[in-house]
Amino acid sequence: MSSRRKFIRGSLLSSFAIAMSGLKSCTNANAEEAVTKGKTTPSTKSIPTVISTWNNRVANEKAWSIIENGGRAIDAVEQGVKLVEADPEDQSVGYGGRPDRDGNVTLDACIMDEAGNAGAVCFLQNIKHPISVARKVMEDTPHVILAGEGALKFALSEGFKEEDLLTELSRNEWEEWRKTSDYKPKINIENHDTIGMLAIDQAGNISGACTTSGLAYKMQGRVGDSPIIGAGLYIDNEVGGATATGMGEAVLKSVGSFLVVELMRQGKSPDEACKEAVMRIIKKQDYKDLQVGYLAVNKAGETGSYSIHPGFTYVVNKASKTQTKDALSYL
Repeated sequence: MSSRRKFIRGSLLSSFAIAMSGLKSCTNANAEEAVTKGKTTPSTKSIPTVISTWNNRVANEKAWSIIENGGRAIDAVEQGVKLVEADPEDQSVGYGGRPDRDGNVTLDACIMDEAGNAGAVCFLQNIKHPISVARKVMEDTPHVILAGEGALKFALSEGFKEEDLLTELSRNEWEEWRKTSDYKPKINIENHDTIGMLAIDQAGNISGACTTSGLAYKMQGRVGDSPIIGAGLYIDNEVGGATATGMGEAVLKSVGSFLVVELMRQGKSPDEACKEAVMRIIKKQDYKDLQVGYLAVNKAGETGSYSIHPGFTYVVNKASKTQTKDALSYL
């Protein structure tokens, strides 16, 4: 009887060991398949890439020159978008940006590096380069976002200089708008031309930046998606990055850029992820009078985009080649 019990016990233990071994092999196989599908394996070879919203070829080429010379992606995106912030003819970003309904140019920006560090400023006035202030917030403070007077005080303490950002052109347009105060955001033009930029450097690291003066003639104090990590911009160095442009309120309510990156983690291509994020907005909101566009890049350097309305363009740099492309759209 004792021998029989030992035999049964031994058989059960052997069967259990075999079952656990099979389960472990299955689990490992599933994990490897999931990682491979999401393109997050350490062996994934990244192709150096720069991509940005709208037709900002000069900004892209500046960023690409840094990547091409072995620089970091975080430096590339900062320096790239700074050119747009300083351009008075771009009336949606930085110097020359259209003001709020009270005549004040207020700026929002955020930046995020390959390690997941992030910094942002919102409702910042009189500082030409909010993206550089955002980077200082990321690197020199324990915080992620500084706003309004606090952001300005911090910028001044870091050596930034105050200057009037309202150009004669933007002032004249604002004064003309005040005659009717008719607030109707216009699709694809002055109200939505945020610049969002994503880059992969030669080390395979991804960073991103997003900067804007926001909606023209907005209510004082309004903040859109651009300075909000996960809305206007999100980076995960294992997966990829995404950025948004368009009606910030719609992006905020869907946490759009984070959603795009998570969809890529699940195995969707950048194009598929951007399209799904747009469809989430379409299913829940009246979309006919608003524009939202997403850009994305995955760890391999594959890029994608999608928007609600046609007319959303973007620029891609790879291997010293600059291309302006039209995003696919729902309408």
